[in-house]
Amino acid sequence: MSSSSSSVEEKIQTLPPDLRADAIHYIDELVKRSKKKSSKKFRCVAEGTLADLGNRYSSVDLQHKALEWRRA
Repeated sequence: MSSSSSSVEEKIQTLPPDLRADAIHYIDELVKRSKKKSSKKFRCVAEGTLADLGNRYSSVDLQHKALEWRRA
């Protein structure tokens, strides 16, 4: 099975007009779906939740605390 774009175009041209329209619509939907996946940005829901700790603890203090938690 060949995946070259010219063979796909040739196959679409061999379809009857109603199926050709369906095939083109399906391909358009696949293109839209692939763009949605690639354009999603990472979103961290916990971002900023510990911002108030910055006034009381340094990043090194927090790293040491995290190591303690992992060992427990």
